[in-house]
Amino acid sequence: MTDTIVSDQRAAKPQTTADPAVPAVRKSRSILVYLSFAWLLATIVAALFADLLPLTSYAVPVGSPRQPPQLGSIELLLGTDNLGRSILTRCIHGAQVSLLIGAIAGLIGAAVGTCVGMLGGYFQRSVDSAVRLLSDAMLAFPPLILLMALTAVLTPSLRTLLLGLSLLIIPSFIRLARANTLAWTVREFVLAARNMGAGHGRILFKELMPNVLPPLLAYLPIVMAALIVAEGSLSFLGLGIPPPTPSWGGMIADGKDGISTAPHMVFVPAVMIFGTVFALNQAGDYLRARFDRTMRD
Repeated sequence: MTDTIVSDQRAAKPQTTADPAVPAVRKSRSILVYLSFAWLLATIVAALFADLLPLTSYAVPVGSPRQPPQLGSIELLLGTDNLGRSILTRCIHGAQVSLLIGAIAGLIGAAVGTCVGMLGGYFQRSVDSAVRLLSDAMLAFPPLILLMALTAVLTPSLRTLLLGLSLLIIPSFIRLARANTLAWTVREFVLAARNMGAGHGRILFKELMPNVLPPLLAYLPIVMAALIVAEGSLSFLGLGIPPPTPSWGGMIADGKDGISTAPHMVFVPAVMIFGTVFALNQAGDYLRARFDRTMRD
């Protein structure tokens, strides 16, 4: 009978079963992301080391005018322009202008807009009203008219382009920073820091900024792409970097009259703009999905 009771107790004990093994979910990444980062890396490296490459100066002719792309010489790989200058060399040096303007103007606009937007979202009330009024007024002004007015009043130069393009993107970052700050200000850790006597500076820079910056920085490549397009448009209209310094938009403007006989003078710099802008948009989408917590929460 004792054996029967023991066997019944063993049968009554729940049998422990191992948890099923669930394989880790692997996120597939598009080949376009890898190609975009490769394009950006190659463009940045070529722009940084343009003066060290074995190429003739962008202002010196290397052949007869309007030669089509051809093999045999690296300088003639993408053809020549109206003056016989190498289009490859001018595209590489033009990348210096476009990437420099896109990066510096984007960083300046992001820094100013983020600081102003965070102040409005944190202090709210009258400060927030003034910040919203400022951003709405800047967004209401036509961007192209603003850029044309600046270049008409000031001398067209790199500094003028940086000033105008930075002003264009400040209101966008003000709105983004303000919206993110409003969302994080009501979180428990911010309220706890405020109850513990933390000052406004500590809450803004130690508690809020580390959470507000990631989505804004992920948005920065997309803004840089828009700035490169804007710089190319101004250069096409003759309001960008003055010659002989090459720029992609200026190269398109120089070759537009001969597009029927020498289309490479327009299509080559246009492909450079398209590839860089497309790559920056792909990089921005990837970084946003990677670092923006609002897309995962």
